[in-house]
Amino acid sequence: MNSKNVSPFGMKDKLGYLFGDFGNDFTFILSTMILTKFYTDVMGVSAAVIGTIMMLARFVDAFTDVTMGRICDRSRVTPAGKFKPWILRMCIPVSIASFLIYQSGLAGLPLTAKIIYLAVMYLFWGSFCYTAINIPYGSMASAISAEPGDRQSLSTYRTMGGMLAGMVIGFLLPLIAYEKITLSDGTVKETLIGSRVTLAAGVFSVLAILCYLLCYKLVTERVVIDNAETKAKGPSVGQMFKSAFTNRALISIIVASIVMLLAQLTMQNMAAYIFPDYYNSASAQSVSTLLMMVGMIVAAIVAKPLAAKFGKAEVSVVSNFFAAGVMFFLWLIRPASVWVYCGLQMICWLGLGVFSMVSWALITDVIDYSELRNGVREDGTVYALYSFARKLGQALAAGLSGWLLTGIGYNSEAAAAGQVQTPEVLSGIFNISTLLPALGFVLLALVLWLWYPLHKKQVDANVAALKEKHR
Repeated sequence: MNSKNVSPFGMKDKLGYLFGDFGNDFTFILSTMILTKFYTDVMGVSAAVIGTIMMLARFVDAFTDVTMGRICDRSRVTPAGKFKPWILRMCIPVSIASFLIYQSGLAGLPLTAKIIYLAVMYLFWGSFCYTAINIPYGSMASAISAEPGDRQSLSTYRTMGGMLAGMVIGFLLPLIAYEKITLSDGTVKETLIGSRVTLAAGVFSVLAILCYLLCYKLVTERVVIDNAETKAKGPSVGQMFKSAFTNRALISIIVASIVMLLAQLTMQNMAAYIFPDYYNSASAQSVSTLLMMVGMIVAAIVAKPLAAKFGKAEVSVVSNFFAAGVMFFLWLIRPASVWVYCGLQMICWLGLGVFSMVSWALITDVIDYSELRNGVREDGTVYALYSFARKLGQALAAGLSGWLLTGIGYNSEAAAAGQVQTPEVLSGIFNISTLLPALGFVLLALVLWLWYPLHKKQVDANVAALKEKHR
């Protein structure tokens, strides 16, 4: 491993990496925030069917993610680097694929045709296009700098990029996509308008392309891996999976990632139901997004010094127990006021934000650990396994949300007709939105506390060992 004769790591790299996840989340967060709601309320597809499609797509990802990781590891190093060229190659395909998912003009098709269309387009976007840009992007962090402090900065800026995309989508989409209609009994209900979702998806796709191009322009890869060495020494796919299942750090962070996304994305997915359905206030979802941003900003300020002093895993454990406590409290008091709900969610996001700011740096620690353990550095392969776990968590969240919505009796036909759900369904929506995330955050904290081995002392020792190895 060598260092290029290039400018030192600095703000350009941080901003570039921020824009990379800004681009990613213009399509990813859009899918978590509105895809299920769009297909239940506009296209008339059962939530359970949507969740099942998302779940099945993850089995495809088991192959495409790992394949993309292997492609990255074995790619030749270009003047732009090893991972950056994929950002340029895939930024337009992934953005177009995302836009094609949200075509309200197809709402009049037979139900079977709409289900097939969703399955094909969701696979094309998530399992192929998104994989082909996200795996290289995530792997690139360890190629930008070998210093733990720099990597923590990249993790923080990456989280901020996703947070900004979430703020833009979370604030604007509810204001744009919903319209108040008066029902026959005089009740005023917030209803999702399909054509507005289609327009918003197109705008966000264009913004995603611009963000990816800024990432490509600003980021510099400095840590160069000998490509011939990687090809010669890299294990087979079978050996890689065998090694992964005996790698305590990797397998525990994979489990932690699945649990995190199961909890966090369930909470985000259900926002599309709890605000317009339970509280009948889609505009409150926009306010909630801004308040979430406040919590994340505070978290961004305190995360790095806390992680430096106590360790990334250690602060993650505390922050997740804190978030779980807030959500349990919210479930117990069941506030009638939507603004009390928003305020408590902001406090919850303070805890989640601290963990989010350090989460991407945890995987670079695992990459270091795996190199010391196996003797070969394979950033792309390790990140691909981690990315697959994240997608599995995403699918589990979407699937579980969909199945639970169907289980509590959510009526997609009634929603498409602008009708109000029953009180029992609304109570179920509140339970799914609060209790399920709370349980997930507790489990996540326990995994990081009791199973994940790379606490501060071990991480510092690994960094010192790698510096000695790479002299």
